[in-house]
Amino acid sequence: MKTRLKFLLLTCLTGGLLAINACRDKDGSFNIFTVQDDISLGLQVVQELENDPKINVLDSASNVQAYRYIYNLRDSILVHNELNYEKDFSWRIRIIKDDTTLNAFCTPGGYIYFYTALIKYLESEDQLAGVMGHEMAHADLRHSTDALTRQYGLGVLFDIVFGKDKGQLVRIASQIKLLQYSRQNETESDMFSVTWLYPTAYNAKGAAGFFQKLIDQGQSGGSPQWLSTHPNPDNRVQAISDKWQALGGKAGQTFTQRYNNFKALLP
Repeated sequence: MKTRLKFLLLTCLTGGLLAINACRDKDGSFNIFTVQDDISLGLQVVQELENDPKINVLDSASNVQAYRYIYNLRDSILVHNELNYEKDFSWRIRIIKDDTTLNAFCTPGGYIYFYTALIKYLESEDQLAGVMGHEMAHADLRHSTDALTRQYGLGVLFDIVFGKDKGQLVRIASQIKLLQYSRQNETESDMFSVTWLYPTAYNAKGAAGFFQKLIDQGQSGGSPQWLSTHPNPDNRVQAISDKWQALGGKAGQTFTQRYNNFKALLP
């Protein structure tokens, strides 16, 4: 592992323009990890997460209708858009039974989690679609690997990818819902959420509904860490609206009653 890490660092940092380009992602961003590394790391985090007895993941076989609903929502995003890693990543979804944690997150490799508290807090299907698009963008733009690198360091992540640091893997699995993205990462994910929802039947400003509710309830200074306060919710509502207007300002559906029916399926 150390040999590989040194080789990648030397290649990407001192190997000249051709070598640097070889370390670039599909969208042109720089990422020293391979796509397979993202998948491997994400899968390991998922296994640790779902083996934690304190985390209650709703069984898909016992909650068929709820999972069918949320996967249909995911598919409506995928069918209308060309994601960088649509065919590479899993885009697997699980619901965590926890009515106190206002959260959602996506691991490297596209493993998506929604807490029941967040699902019940949102008011319409377009809002959930907006949140889902945001989380999928973090994975598809590979923001999570970048954020984990900043928080834990390259050496730690490579040890985990190669199965050499179980302790750190457990720590990351327990903390991944608190992953801190950069201001630029958050803004990019907001914009991609609008772009991906725009060709669907949804109101493409769905994610803004979540922020607006936080603002209306006086929580704009303390929103959940899964959607950073950098920039703050007020600015994000405006930025999302501006992006929607730039795309043409097409009206979309909220599917509020359908969403209420979905929420009624949850324990």
